[in-house]
Amino acid sequence: GISDISFVLLYYVFGYRRKVVLNNLRNSFPDKNEKELNIISRKYYRYLCDLFLETLKTLVFTKKSASKHARLNPQAKILFDQYYEKKQSIIIVMGHWGNWEWAGNGFSLECKQQLYVIYHPLANSYFNKLMIKMRTRFGTKLIPMKNTYRDMMTHKNEITATAFIADQTPSPDSAFWTKFLNQDTPVFIGTEKIARKTGYPVVYVSVKKVRRGYYEMFAETLFEKPQETKEGEISEAHNRRLERDIIERPEIWLWSHRRWKHKLVKE
Repeated sequence: GISDISFVLLYYVFGYRRKVVLNNLRNSFPDKNEKELNIISRKYYRYLCDLFLETLKTLVFTKKSASKHARLNPQAKILFDQYYEKKQSIIIVMGHWGNWEWAGNGFSLECKQQLYVIYHPLANSYFNKLMIKMRTRFGTKLIPMKNTYRDMMTHKNEITATAFIADQTPSPDSAFWTKFLNQDTPVFIGTEKIARKTGYPVVYVSVKKVRRGYYEMFAETLFEKPQETKEGEISEAHNRRLERDIIERPEIWLWSHRRWKHKLVKE
């Protein structure tokens, strides 16, 4: 009920970033008409309100409830268990699709690996502490983005899963550029550099919304031996896989983010 009221306020009263959302949708789906885009937009804002309140719910969730609302698909559990039995650490790549916050809790409660999540610390110390509390309640540990490779190496004797949510906007000068949702898009190159250095298999995770308040995680290995890949190959594969998920269920991706604020300068 609170989420439904929040939706009316956010979408109809305040119009939070509606122009940004619709512009992103138009550029991503040039084949859709305005009616179709507005339907996706409204569904997105409903999801966004649910996501915000679900994230706050993390502060009071019991372990039983957290496991119930974000579960691993049985095949995904088998895949992660196989890597653990081989004593093989892995890199997880994913996007802001579904409830990525609950996914971390669900993984930590169900899997044997120690989960580390790469994060960008918030400038506001109060909200930064709150975010850390929410994300670490059930055993997940965090690594600040600027210390990623160094911190991963300090844990190299553990069997770990390190999660990169790699669909944010990097500096355009140091990024790998690709076509993503019909647009020139800069991508963080650090994820694949670290994968090649460590040799950890790269596993893509989808967080699919089953119904309101319930999610299921699916997993598939993109590269068993990333050290044998070419530059850009891992980034390209991750973005193609995420793109498929977004096209399948566009309303549960983060459209209000200014993902395309940088433009590719063509010589």
